[in-house]
Amino acid sequence: MKIALVGHFCFDIHHAGNGSDEERPGGIFNATAMLSRIAGRSNTIVPVFGIAKEDYAQVAGLLEELPGVSTDGVYKLDAPTNRVHVYSTPEGKSVACSKDIAPPIPFDRLRRHVSADGILINMISGFDITLETLDQIRMLAREEKTVIHFDFHNLTLGLNERHERFRRPVEAWRRWAFMLDTVQLNEEELLGLDAAISDERSIVGHILTLEVRGVLVTRGADGVTVYLDTQKHVSRQDIKIVPSDGEDLIGSGDRFGAAFLYSLVTSNDIPGSARTAVESLSRTLNHN
Repeated sequence: MKIALVGHFCFDIHHAGNGSDEERPGGIFNATAMLSRIAGRSNTIVPVFGIAKEDYAQVAGLLEELPGVSTDGVYKLDAPTNRVHVYSTPEGKSVACSKDIAPPIPFDRLRRHVSADGILINMISGFDITLETLDQIRMLAREEKTVIHFDFHNLTLGLNERHERFRRPVEAWRRWAFMLDTVQLNEEELLGLDAAISDERSIVGHILTLEVRGVLVTRGADGVTVYLDTQKHVSRQDIKIVPSDGEDLIGSGDRFGAAFLYSLVTSNDIPGSARTAVESLSRTLNHN
């Protein structure tokens, strides 16, 4: 089995406020590492993204340590690698600043890699691919009956002059969601999609009219909700996550999406795949 992962790589720099800043690989790397852990020894995993020339050897080395992961989809950029700076506010919230977002991944870089059994598209920066590129991916996937799982993620965030991210409606969200197998959002992302639709069930109902098979709403430590269109009725299933002491949920949505897609490709069962992914994520959190 071959699974392609599409989305920007970044380095996450966490500023604790006490001078102990920590930099770690993030973005699509989180999903790649999760997929390698659960499926890498007998499958091919191909992340597709660009990386600054000066960082290529380091990032390629990180990927080569992961079972089943191919670096064939990683290409060099003249632009800097995206580094996301995360600051904690006195209110206990986080503010993210992104200064060096990579250019969108062109379809020419994706064409031979997205001929796969499954494709995870995670809008890590929100600028990972263009709508036109997504249309080309959809056309190819439809011809080859490839499963696509799409995580809206930071597509719902704008970027101001201070490089801070802020929530704003996505004008073309219907076109982004159209004809995908499953889409994933957290609660805030979902409710911020359309300023004219203010409740969760209504926006989910609209998404399910776009030839989308299932909508997954991630809720952090509270697990995930699966919405399906069952005979013209929106059905809901809530799946809880097993908590762990001192768990770090950063990147958990990325890891969940990877585990979900792998299970969906093998089983074609959306609720069952969500349960399997939650169980895999719980084991990962407790293992860490």
